[in-house]
Amino acid sequence: MKAKLGIAPIAWWNDDLAELSDDVSLEECLRQASVAGFTGMETGRRFPMNMTELGPILARFGISVCGGWFSGLLLDGDIEREKDRIRAQMDFFIAAKAPCIVYGETARSIQGNRSAPLATKPRLSDEEMKAYGRKMTAFAEWCAGQGMPIAYHHHMAAAIETEPELDLLMANSGEALPLLFDAGHMAFAGGNVLRVIDKHHSRISHVHTKDVRSGVIEKLDRMRDSFLDAVVKGAFTVPGDGSLDFVAIIARLASYGYEGWFVVEAEQDPRISPPLEMARKGHAELIRLMASAGYEVVP
Repeated sequence: MKAKLGIAPIAWWNDDLAELSDDVSLEECLRQASVAGFTGMETGRRFPMNMTELGPILARFGISVCGGWFSGLLLDGDIEREKDRIRAQMDFFIAAKAPCIVYGETARSIQGNRSAPLATKPRLSDEEMKAYGRKMTAFAEWCAGQGMPIAYHHHMAAAIETEPELDLLMANSGEALPLLFDAGHMAFAGGNVLRVIDKHHSRISHVHTKDVRSGVIEKLDRMRDSFLDAVVKGAFTVPGDGSLDFVAIIARLASYGYEGWFVVEAEQDPRISPPLEMARKGHAELIRLMASAGYEVVP
């Protein structure tokens, strides 16, 4: 089986909390990712959204686009409007030969609101979940038909956060809707990460290898602390620096034949967790894990 290793720029620049950002250029971010050993990077706020400008910069560092976030509003929105909203990014990603667009549902989400406690996350009724599943399926079918699939990102503080919520979305959507499996977000939400893989492996098309510091998460007051508070306190980190058993996680994905990108996505304070140091640690751990699970890491 073949695997590719990527990283997200959120370790260098945080899109929701500017104060958790390193003062480096796009070129320096890509250089550090390349030095650490990664061959892919998801897009972020300092990326030009066209390959005419970005292509030569990526080529200089041997990096390709391995995904990138799209702030979806389909929960409360219209499919035709979402098609218009995603069009420019879709054209860019097709030109970049990216594997997918990461769809994150931001309608009703409190993930970017530091004054909203974790306990106040949105919750959907059964009827809302059914309608949302139908819309997401139709939208995913359209995106794939345009030549750029999406991968649905379950996320803390969003409508689809917990294991039961993800189960309901998968049950109420069609096979056309692929899943981005994020071990860190699922563990933070109290889910069983291996059980989630067992149930939904056939839908997993993209993987974020986000680790968590369980000691930080256990001390959170979810009636007072927000998602961004948790980030500031150090809830997330790279594989090999946190609490999750990634040996078991990668082995379970391998047992179902998952091939594709494994992307390190770990937002932290760069003054406490220097991005290059963290990137090197995460890459070294992933190389070890890939070897133990029988993966061949390819450029």
